[in-house]
Amino acid sequence: MRNKLFLKEFSAILKNKKLLIPIIAVVFIPILYSGMFLWAFWDPYDHLDDLPVAIVNEDAGAAFEDNELHLGDDLVDKLKESKDFNFQFVDKEEAYKDLNDQQYYMLVEIPKDFSKNATTLLEDNPQKMNLIYVPNESYNFLSAQIGGTAVEKIKASLSEKVTETYAETMFDKVGELADGIGQASDGALQISEGAADLKDGSDTLHEKLALLADKSIEFNNGVSSARKGSEEMTEGAKSLSEGLGKLAEGQSELSKASDQLESGSQKLSAGVTQTKAGIVTIKEKLPVMIDGTEQVENGAKTLSSSLEQWQTEAQKLSGGTALLEQKLQGFISQLPDGSPEKAELQTVLAQLKAGSAQLAESAGKLSAGGAELSQKMGQLNEGQLQLQQGINQLAQGASDLETGSQQLVQGHKDFGAGMETFAQKFGEAQAGADRLAGGAADLSGGLGKLTQGSAAFADGTKQLEDGAGKVAEGNAQIYEGSAELANKLADGAENASSVNASDKTYNMMANPVEIDNEKITEVPNYGTGFAPYFLSLGLFVGALLLSIVFPLREPAGVPRSGFSWFASKFGILAGIGIIQGLIAALILLLGLGLEVQSVPLFLLFTIITSITFIALIQFFVTVMGDPGRFAAIIILILQLTTSAGTFPLELIPNALQPISSYLPMTYSVSGLKAVISSGNFDFMWENAVILLSFAALFIAGTFVYFTAMHKKRFAAAAGQAD
Repeated sequence: MRNKLFLKEFSAILKNKKLLIPIIAVVFIPILYSGMFLWAFWDPYDHLDDLPVAIVNEDAGAAFEDNELHLGDDLVDKLKESKDFNFQFVDKEEAYKDLNDQQYYMLVEIPKDFSKNATTLLEDNPQKMNLIYVPNESYNFLSAQIGGTAVEKIKASLSEKVTETYAETMFDKVGELADGIGQASDGALQISEGAADLKDGSDTLHEKLALLADKSIEFNNGVSSARKGSEEMTEGAKSLSEGLGKLAEGQSELSKASDQLESGSQKLSAGVTQTKAGIVTIKEKLPVMIDGTEQVENGAKTLSSSLEQWQTEAQKLSGGTALLEQKLQGFISQLPDGSPEKAELQTVLAQLKAGSAQLAESAGKLSAGGAELSQKMGQLNEGQLQLQQGINQLAQGASDLETGSQQLVQGHKDFGAGMETFAQKFGEAQAGADRLAGGAADLSGGLGKLTQGSAAFADGTKQLEDGAGKVAEGNAQIYEGSAELANKLADGAENASSVNASDKTYNMMANPVEIDNEKITEVPNYGTGFAPYFLSLGLFVGALLLSIVFPLREPAGVPRSGFSWFASKFGILAGIGIIQGLIAALILLLGLGLEVQSVPLFLLFTIITSITFIALIQFFVTVMGDPGRFAAIIILILQLTTSAGTFPLELIPNALQPISSYLPMTYSVSGLKAVISSGNFDFMWENAVILLSFAALFIAGTFVYFTAMHKKRFAAAAGQAD
């Protein structure tokens, strides 16, 4: 029978307990090797709560925005609820001593100024919050790496908490700012409304002052004309008095010129009558003028007082504008540089400041002009009173002159009746002429003073008109600036008040980015991730140990051919390899709960891997003997470093990376990853084909060796063996 040698090999194993027991033990080597490793490291992070870590809280706390901040205590409370590690909360001296005594794998110290540094964000030199992480790497290096990752998580959590605190405070300040801007907007609106009234009033004042200036010029011109007339009248009265004096020197000349005198006296009488009528008219009108002047004077005084009060209010407005500017500067300084809101507010503040300054200056000028106007009106009133006095005297003198002139006319008519009557009337006429001259002189003096007062009044009203014009311009600018300020402040208040912050808002600012970990294929734990590597390693070690307990060269009988010799050996080894692979795979599936994408394909690929490693070990040990085992160990070492079962291939030294493609474990690990985790069965089959190619190559090499050895050792007895 063709399988007779194989049966002899199998029977020899069953009959020889020294051979059977080691082979049975070797069958379980892959699962002992891979299973124990995977079981031990299946999910180490599930036991982190047993890892002792010391926590030292030295934080003294701090005050922030009228609130007590104790971030160290908050962190301790959070860690007490955490199950990440076996946290032990101890004092500093004890913690460092126990860390050196290897009672803790790591230590986390919260410094004394931890909370205090959290409050320095808005200071000129903000201080970072430092957590002191002290690992004991000599105790266990990986625990230090795991601890470092945990500290980073703690850091991120604390950073989020601190940022939430700052965000909450910032939004509170924004709310206060919105209220302040709203109040400022209401105040600016009131200023705008007041400025509008002030603008209208100043425009009206300017118009009335312009009218007053025009009328004062007309009044000054009229007073000048009256003054000229009074001067002429004074000259006439003097001439009349001189003429009467000459008449008194000689009656003879008067008699001679009686005809002329009669004619002149008639004209004089008519002129005196007209003069009297004019003086009476002036006398009647002058009280009205004096009353009007007194009213103007009183109005000027009232205007001066109002302007002084207005100047005070303007200065208050300037001071209020400065206060408003000071308060708004604080708000503007918190706005980001280059923002349009900050530029607009600064422009409006500049306009408001310039307008208030111009208003204060104009108010000062207007107040000074009002005071001067009041003074000039007093002088004018005084001159008018003197004028009234002179007019009264002039009226009395004019009345007497009229009587005298009438008597003179009558005397001229009665001249012929008697010189005594003429002399008497002439004396009366001379006395009236003297009084007329005195009254005319008084009238001329009063009109002179009135001319001076009216000129000063005209100048004052002109200055007052100019000042009112400037005030009107300043008020217009204030109105425009305050209206724009009110609008901008209202917009700013609306924008600021539209910010509605909540805990979600604070959390969004503290942690604006979250990572959605969308995995293409999910590996649930370390055991699943390392299963391809340790299963491949276990199957290779199992094949290697099998070469020690099972004779790979010596046949159980005389082989009939090289193929028979090869087939008997390879059949036993392949069978044991299949059993090894199935036992290891089933225990991983049923014992450790390994989840795979396809159980049948997982079992099949495990068998292919085991057969490939059996073929490799058989070739090297059969052909080379013990040196072959050494070569297999070298291959195992190379495979451990280049198969990418732990770290990615790109992370190992460049000199080792090219070796990976020439070793079978590279493809067994890749194929097992595909069938266990990714489910990429096409990729699995690609690696399976490569493994089968390796197996075919080593099988062919072993077959050639047995064929050659058969010719040397068993050619003569080939016909007798089977």
